[in-house]
Amino acid sequence: MEQVVNDPDNRNNPMIQEEKKLFDGGKLLTPSFVLKVTREKTIDVSKAGFSIVFSGSPRTMFEAFGDDKNRGLVDILDEQYGKENALFVLLDIDPGVAIQRNKNRRVCSVCATAILYNDEHQHKTCPLCGGELRTRAVDNPAVLETRIKEYEERTKPIVAELEKRGYKINKVNAAAKPFDVFAELKKKLQL
Repeated sequence: MEQVVNDPDNRNNPMIQEEKKLFDGGKLLTPSFVLKVTREKTIDVSKAGFSIVFSGSPRTMFEAFGDDKNRGLVDILDEQYGKENALFVLLDIDPGVAIQRNKNRRVCSVCATAILYNDEHQHKTCPLCGGELRTRAVDNPAVLETRIKEYEERTKPIVAELEKRGYKINKVNAAAKPFDVFAELKKKLQL
């Protein structure tokens, strides 16, 4: 969704600019907008014969499970890939640790590589391509607090509902070092 709201081609789209304001302020995007985009992309990717991975989606009960008029993303995944192939991972991390990491993260303005905070190396430019490093609007502490509140109120309930529906939630300790988190993700997903 970050790519959609920050795409220069969408600068003159009033609806997407409203979504960008929500995103930049740490609020979750409008659930009907997110569900429409993720549903369409999921079907397109499935029809092309590929698997799909979502990072941070679904984020609301509506996006996950829909309502009487809209099928949610979970139903679409079941339909397109089969329930047995739908894997869910919860990156479990203390909010304080998440805030500390994200408020210090920088992103390359050229290649978009995320540069994690390191006391020994306070980079000004990207070590990969030399591009200028920037801080994302969503990585300032006030916005991070809003994002955590949004998660607790609107996203966390999805986990319980998924478990109730018989899905296994693969929990990964996201406070570990990034390479350890990645290794654990691969193990949980049997990659």
